Amino acid sequence: MKGLHLSEKYFFEYGFDMLKRKFPAYADRVAAGLVGEGSDCFGYDDEVSRDHDWGPGFCFWLNAQDFKAIGDALQSEYELLPRSFAGYTRVTTPQSGKRTGVFEINSFYARFTGLAHTPESLSEWRVLRDDFLAAATNGKVFSDPSGAFSKYREALKSFYPRDIRLKRIAARCMSAGQSGQYNFTRCLMHKEYVAAHQALGEFIKASISLVFLLNHRYMPFYKWMHRALQGLPVLGQRLYPMFESLVFYDMHKSPEPLCEPVETIAKIIIDEIRAQGLSDIKSDFLLDHGPAIHQKISNADLRCQDVMSD
Repeated sequence: MKGLHLSEKYFFEYGFDMLKRKFPAYADRVAAGLVGEGSDCFGYDDEVSRDHDWGPGFCFWLNAQDFKAIGDALQSEYELLPRSFAGYTRVTTPQSGKRTGVFEINSFYARFTGLAHTPESLSEWRVLRDDFLAAATNGKVFSDPSGAFSKYREALKSFYPRDIRLKRIAARCMSAGQSGQYNFTRCLMHKEYVAAHQALGEFIKASISLVFLLNHRYMPFYKWMHRALQGLPVLGQRLYPMFESLVFYDMHKSPEPLCEPVETIAKIIIDEIRAQGLSDIKSDFLLDHGPAIHQKISNADLRCQDVMSD
């Protein structure tokens, strides 16, 4: 059973009834679900995932006033719920921190954004990280009668403002072009295979990030970013096997068979960039598209910054 489904069943079996019996005056203002760190929140968990921070459990989210009034009491009642459910027992580790239990809404999101409110300005959006935002907007809300938690969630899911998205697409074009289409080939020619692996890794990361940005989606933590491609409607399923093929080839052989798919991936991404009206440059070199995209940024201060800065 997937952890997200297990946790939802666990909530409706035990948590929902406990909330209504023990805290009837607050039940219509408390949200519940499972969101945050962990493969189960993304739906990527399997048997290997069950060795730590996996199993029946969920989050209660309260506004600041209600958290102050009943937060500790609700946490105590949560801890009295059965540890085992449907044949599974939740395993926790101190290194992972608190992932389930009772949280105040703004404090819960502040773990991922560093803000006590939804991001409002370009400067606030600029410092946020894709993987943190992916974790803050994943999982599932099981119940939210007041809508307070979901309102914050939807504000984050609306994605970066246009200028921030353009800034990051431009920077990723520069990184992917420099590492993959330029330095990777040169490293292979020099027989610098460690550097070639590093360059290829940078190209894969920057290119996958571009695909997420073109889909208006946040890219998750690096160990899930390739897997997550399969769920993206724009280029995701097309490029998923192409990225995988890059890591199977022996670099010590002739470099040509490996450089060709790098160029193909770059061209496919460039075609989509053009299709979205982000660049009209005719070049097949990603590095050439970065400045063109950067110039479309409306905010003068942001547009004046280095195109490679993110």
